[in-house]
Amino acid sequence: MPSLATQTSLNPHFLLLQIEHSSSSPSNGWWCHCSLQNKKPISIPITKTTTSPHLQLPWLSLRRSSSPVVVGAVSSLASQLQREVRVVGLVGEGSTSPLKGAPWEEVMLHTAKRLKWIDGAFEMHVFHDGLLRSNDPMWKNLQREMSKADILMIVAVKNPESIKWIQRNSGNVPNVICFDSSPSLKNKLGGSVIGTDSRGSLFSKVTGILQKKNDNAADEVVQTVSEAWDRRNSDDIRFCLLVIINAYIRPVSSLKNLRSKGFKTLNCMATNCSSQILNCLLDPNCRKALQCLNRCSPVDQVCNYRCIASYESPHLEAFSLCVLQKHNCLELDAKIPDKPFVPPLLKFRGNDLNHETAEDLFIGWLGTLDWSWRVVAGQNPAYDQFPCQYQLFYRGKARGSFWYEPVFQVMTLEGELVWRRRRYRVKRGQIPGTFNFSILDNGVVSKEFWTIVDVADDLGWGLFHYSGAAEVAGQSYTGAVLVSPDGEYPNEKEKLRLVSALEKCGIKEWELYTVDNCSCQDPPLGIPEGSSLHSNVEIKELQ
Repeated sequence: MPSLATQTSLNPHFLLLQIEHSSSSPSNGWWCHCSLQNKKPISIPITKTTTSPHLQLPWLSLRRSSSPVVVGAVSSLASQLQREVRVVGLVGEGSTSPLKGAPWEEVMLHTAKRLKWIDGAFEMHVFHDGLLRSNDPMWKNLQREMSKADILMIVAVKNPESIKWIQRNSGNVPNVICFDSSPSLKNKLGGSVIGTDSRGSLFSKVTGILQKKNDNAADEVVQTVSEAWDRRNSDDIRFCLLVIINAYIRPVSSLKNLRSKGFKTLNCMATNCSSQILNCLLDPNCRKALQCLNRCSPVDQVCNYRCIASYESPHLEAFSLCVLQKHNCLELDAKIPDKPFVPPLLKFRGNDLNHETAEDLFIGWLGTLDWSWRVVAGQNPAYDQFPCQYQLFYRGKARGSFWYEPVFQVMTLEGELVWRRRRYRVKRGQIPGTFNFSILDNGVVSKEFWTIVDVADDLGWGLFHYSGAAEVAGQSYTGAVLVSPDGEYPNEKEKLRLVSALEKCGIKEWELYTVDNCSCQDPPLGIPEGSSLHSNVEIKELQ
């Protein structure tokens, strides 16, 4: 799969870069003037000779994370981080979600479980509004939780009786967000009422805060949450809640890398990377990549990665390598998530799994076919919306070396369908079936922990889970890939075993994104000469 290390690696400050000639410059007469919005500019000498008399670019939004900067007022960070956060989810009885038709109640219960992975102090209780129209004693639990809730999340509630009950009982809840519900329900952030669109959701495009004028932070929260919800996936549903918690209740530790470092970042860039900045700005592809990133939503990972894939450039790689990897100008330190814990496969074909056999399972069909596996579906939309994904695993020439090369297609912003290929170094984990991956992709190092969750005895399908981080880009992520030899979904008789394997990863089948494996013409496959394949599993056994 592609590494997304640099797709969200740029800082969400507005940076003005102006290149001009000056007779007072100590280096060939050229200066780069850099400034953040509303900040005094820094002028740095350019050491590279150029024939361009003047180059001025528009404001570039250099993003550094998959989420925008949303900072609440925090008096004591340590004490705030220990504060319990209580969330109530209320869904319409019998309502179905756009996630492959899964019931909204099931989706929200799963969201509650996944919130715990972020922070054990996040408590979410989920109810359906049918309780309000029956003698079910659970409605008392709903009323009790509402009385102490920090956030009320309302989804697909349209029944008039339910609406009246919510209006009577939600007055003391400081944060209320409504999605796909009656427009008569009011949204609140930090105790202030905000607008609702005709669909009964937050405004997709913010038109202003009704009771709290000129609140740019609230505007940003509304727009961020609305855009995330419209992407309609389980990760972004959880993200909606995290943004509100981080902005109005207390800091979310996993979002700490989203907080601005201010002018210090610009000073680091200007001091250490002036030539890389200039080279990027003078290179058409690198400049287009930065401008493209500026137009993407900071939480739209696919948009960000398409910018990188569309305008790949050695100068963009050098820019990221200097600003992020070498000097860590953004001072980020994202870590590989330790939840969920996913147990590896213990036995294969009746025998205990050892390291050699585990590597053979990764190598899969390579040798019989031109690839190890093809990706059927996955849980991370940033990866799985790209078509025609091939996996190549093989043993290298050096003793003990092992490599992974994903090959995939990207539709560029110029309308061209192109192939991309990456190369990961793979090391064995302590337990057979676990591995440590690493890659330098577009100037940024990503590290990932992979687990072989299950593989059918006939190698008809496999499920691999991963957790990863691009430390200096401030990005952490998890996901899983379902693979098969031909890219087709496993047959129905394998369904129970597949669902069980997904449950070990904390993933529901309705969370998977199906990869488009049509029109995969002439993929750039092949492995280096001198590489070797299976050790314990013979090629003939795979036929």
